[in-house]
Amino acid sequence: MNVRSYAEDILYRVIYEGGYASLLMRKMPESFSREDRALISEIVYGTLRNRNLLEYQWKDLTNGRVRPHTAVLLDLSVYQLQFMDRIPAYAVISEAVEAASKRDRGFVNAVLRAVQKRGRTEPEGEWPAKEAILYSHPEFLLRMWEKQYGRDTALKIVQADQERPVVYGRLNTLKADRQFFEQPGITVMEDDCFVSDETLTGSQFLQDGIVLIQSRTSQRVIRLLDAQPGMRVLDACAAPGTKTQQIACEMKNRGEIIAGDCYEERVGLIGQLMERTGVSIVKPVVRDAAVSHPEDLAAYDRVLADVPCSGLGDLSHKPEIRFHVSPETLDEIVSLQKTILEQSAACVRPGGILVYSTCTLNRKENEGQVRAFLAGHASYELLEEHTIFPFELKSDGFYAAKIRRK
Repeated sequence: MNVRSYAEDILYRVIYEGGYASLLMRKMPESFSREDRALISEIVYGTLRNRNLLEYQWKDLTNGRVRPHTAVLLDLSVYQLQFMDRIPAYAVISEAVEAASKRDRGFVNAVLRAVQKRGRTEPEGEWPAKEAILYSHPEFLLRMWEKQYGRDTALKIVQADQERPVVYGRLNTLKADRQFFEQPGITVMEDDCFVSDETLTGSQFLQDGIVLIQSRTSQRVIRLLDAQPGMRVLDACAAPGTKTQQIACEMKNRGEIIAGDCYEERVGLIGQLMERTGVSIVKPVVRDAAVSHPEDLAAYDRVLADVPCSGLGDLSHKPEIRFHVSPETLDEIVSLQKTILEQSAACVRPGGILVYSTCTLNRKENEGQVRAFLAGHASYELLEEHTIFPFELKSDGFYAAKIRRK
């Protein structure tokens, strides 16, 4: 299978079968070179981030329904024509025709040549219909963000979602000191957060557990927990363990951390990460955060509830979420979050701290959950809360609330 065919297959499975690009990309054949992998990544993520706009370029040139595989082929080809200059236009069109089914080859050729001839077409219309096409987001998301944060912020969010995400690293202070940052090509953002001119993914530093890949905003959430050496900490929704490992660093690998997840396979990932990064204080356990655990009641100095969420802060590096989400799915997850928050709070000792966090931008999942919890639990108080938008730090959108049990 060549690069184009592989990219097309991933896109089809994401768009029409509900797959996730990041998971599918991990299964690339070893025969693909580094350059091949980079090209596939660019085509897949670029097409997903711009899918509405790409379809807008060719939709008016067709009559009737276009077969799904052909629609995907047109999308990724138009992306290459209008957003990339690595491959000449004639080659893009020729390869698309070759990849099309026999019955659609003439159609694909005609449509792509027409798109190339007229250039990019800008959408027209009123807010939010125009912006939904231009920035490839569902209209209901634009309306929701406008209502919750204002139109200017909503527009900044969708614009930031179209940017290629910055890859942030975090220095594992259990294996290296800050002399690591003296290397050429390293820029420190704050604390142990940095960016590198070299690719961190697949690097020896990553394999050796000296650095971890973690978004800048995610790192800030853990600092809010204020975990200290010697404490007993619960990470209620821990897999794959990146935040857990940061907590262990904050605690200087002294104390105890219980890291739970519902699935044994994911708990295994936590254990593997701890071993690779030199952490000895973490106990990975199969543990459902949504049920009561009598042995854990009021047993922890710190509890992190980084709950399952709609992921609307992650639309830059997980662009497919915007095509899977709906008003109904947003409402479905709220009940689970409420339960996890209730159960996690019960595990905090008097005087202890709970941090409730999500990687989404939705007041119903964020401020709404915290306000409802506090209204029904007078023995807890909100110390601080933060909403971080993706355009502020060039990182994921995040929400975090720091709550103390009185």
